[in-house]
Amino acid sequence: MVMGEDRRQAVKSASSPDPRAQIRDAALRLGFDAVGFARAHLGPEVRDRLSDFVQAGYHGDMGWLAERSEQRSHPQSLWPEAASVIALAMSYAPADDPLALTSQQDKGAISVYARNRDYHDLIKGKLKHLGQFLVSRFACDVKVFVDTAPVMEKPLAQQSGLGWQGKHTNLVSKSHGSWLLLGEIYTTLEIQPDAPGQDRCGTCSRCLTACPTQAFVGPYRLDATRCISYLTIEHKGPIPHDLRKAIGNRIYGCDDCLAVCPWNKFATPTSHEHLTGRDALKAPLLRDLAALDDAQFRTMFSGSPIKRIGRNRFIRNVLTAIGNSADPTLLPSAEALQNDPDPIVAEAAEWASTQLRHPSS
Repeated sequence: MVMGEDRRQAVKSASSPDPRAQIRDAALRLGFDAVGFARAHLGPEVRDRLSDFVQAGYHGDMGWLAERSEQRSHPQSLWPEAASVIALAMSYAPADDPLALTSQQDKGAISVYARNRDYHDLIKGKLKHLGQFLVSRFACDVKVFVDTAPVMEKPLAQQSGLGWQGKHTNLVSKSHGSWLLLGEIYTTLEIQPDAPGQDRCGTCSRCLTACPTQAFVGPYRLDATRCISYLTIEHKGPIPHDLRKAIGNRIYGCDDCLAVCPWNKFATPTSHEHLTGRDALKAPLLRDLAALDDAQFRTMFSGSPIKRIGRNRFIRNVLTAIGNSADPTLLPSAEALQNDPDPIVAEAAEWASTQLRHPSS
């Protein structure tokens, strides 16, 4: 669905020979909500920020950030022939307040983007269609990326004018708030770049103070090892004891810093069917989730990004939420997993059981 300024641009581009207008029009027809253009180049400040992040150890288990930092910092290191980058985004803005669920302690809170299909598959399919359009129309070469290659998506999106990296380090848009999923097309086609997005956070610090685990070292600086999204998705070991209570009932990702962004008042709920939450994942009962075996987990999360973390890591998260629930009726669910074959699950079950038996411990 094309709306507002994007709709006006699409109408204007219909009769224009400008490659930018043709590409933007094709992207909007495919369902992208925002399109921007940049040179295939990032300044030294991007490299320096990534280097500081890695040297401080803020990347935790995400060794791939350090291993391919050069290719991330320099688009042409990844593909020397690249001349331009087309940055694209789809809105996944929710219709309801995602933070309302954090007070319902018998239910698990799943990050908004993960409540339906895996956005990687959705966006990559559309990128491939747009890439085919570019190749056929402009006789150029292309490569498409969605969060699985060494690409600095947010700096490229800012450089392409889609928005700016807010103090929570995520992209913020004047039209879509903090609810954008990103993808990129690198191309050999020379395209006039858009003006970079300008930082409009001002003095606002809501995202920094909203973080349950105080993961922000300062504005624009995130210690991922304290971030709930990292702890529940990327981190493979036991969740650190000193952070467990702050996680609450968040079992996959966290939306707190995104949800409080004032720019969200301009966002409209997503029109993309596959980015609208499935009913079964909007407020799932912790009791039901804790009972999932591997086969049931795979069935329930088929086609979902949650599937990639596996049953054991997911149940670890569910047990953390059970331990924080203060709901004694969930004690049998925790006790049933104390002898789980996976030691991390068993430890989480023991911790959750202790919390429910002795809430002050």
